Amino acid sequence: MITLKTAEEIEKLYAANQLVGKTLAEVAKHIEPGVTTKQLDRIAHEFILDHGATPAFLGYEGFPGSLCTSVNEHIVHGIPSDKVFLKEGDIVSVDCGTKLDGFTGDSAFTFPVGEVKEDVRNLLNTTHESLYEGIAAVQAGRRIGDVGHAIQTYCEKRGFSVVREFVGHGIGREMHEDPQVPNYGRRGTGAMIQEGLCICIEPMINLGSKNISMGNDGWTVRTKDGRPSAHFELCVAVVEGRAKLMSTFEFVYDVLGKKQF
Repeated sequence: MITLKTAEEIEKLYAANQLVGKTLAEVAKHIEPGVTTKQLDRIAHEFILDHGATPAFLGYEGFPGSLCTSVNEHIVHGIPSDKVFLKEGDIVSVDCGTKLDGFTGDSAFTFPVGEVKEDVRNLLNTTHESLYEGIAAVQAGRRIGDVGHAIQTYCEKRGFSVVREFVGHGIGREMHEDPQVPNYGRRGTGAMIQEGLCICIEPMINLGSKNISMGNDGWTVRTKDGRPSAHFELCVAVVEGRAKLMSTFEFVYDVLGKKQF
């Protein structure tokens, strides 16, 4: 069941999501060769607590981290580890959630570690750009399938593949609410986009095949062919008929000093 949000609820959702953006920016300051994904998790955990919120991921269905940290061929849900050291040329998807004043923030950004290969840089740029293509399709009176169609078309025209098994979602008091928001689809299908709808759009795009495999830890999702995957996520609310950003990458851009990879 889709729960449309009031203006007051959207304000609270905005606050939770702005904190996620600031947390990702704090993590971005520390992404470099030699850092472990567990170190990034500790930084995020402390930052969230220091700002009066709690990590939404920690303990969610048993997940053991405050971040999901997915390196290279890992698509989503990577568990932070003291044994995973970032290396020059890696990419790491950092997915973060907060709980603040009863509402949930959720956003993800895939960071390059130093210089990456040209095909990987193209993957990052395409996935990042496709997210905004999806956001542009969010208009009252249209359908969720329009969002997925925009993302899928943008990525596949550039030779990349779209993960099918994991999708975006509604958000509010709970992290995962209706409707599901696939990164693929047909225009004019799916749930109606209405005023007050709040959703997370999160393209997960692969350099190679769209096929996936599950890790032995029960969480980490990998590309089946072992090639890299990128993941970007923002939360939006439908306000005055169009998408209003709840979460943001602006704090991350300030740290990186750029919007392109």
